[in-house]
Amino acid sequence: GVGKSWIACALGHKACRDNRSVLYHRLPRLFEALALARGDGRYARLLKTLSRVDLLILDDWGLAPLTGEQRRDLLEVVDDRHQRGSTIITSQVPIENWHEVIADPTIADAVLDRLVHNAHRLTLKGDSMRKITAQRANLDAAKKT
Repeated sequence: GVGKSWIACALGHKACRDNRSVLYHRLPRLFEALALARGDGRYARLLKTLSRVDLLILDDWGLAPLTGEQRRDLLEVVDDRHQRGSTIITSQVPIENWHEVIADPTIADAVLDRLVHNAHRLTLKGDSMRKITAQRANLDAAKKT
């Protein structure tokens, strides 16, 4: 929509240019990767990789309520990174509603306590970039005909 992922990736590119290590994951796919890693013995190694990277970008937070396993995975990742590295989270869900997405008050408190108190929040509003890009493309196509 409004450019959340674009801004997160731009910050990630800048970090790369500054010789920082960066990992980008859509959160649903990260949960899949963690589940697979748990099954084949790579879970601890993947958590270690996630904890050591300078900047971790977690895109599309809160698209669906978390399962019990996903809640525990999220807490592990956030706890391992707490005060060690930077984390960017993009979401369409306001922070006030994150407890509902996490769906476990104790884990939600633990996750949010580690994330929001030292966070810089950007609230983006406006038209969808995809909509604007499509409108421009249609205008350009109309001019050519």
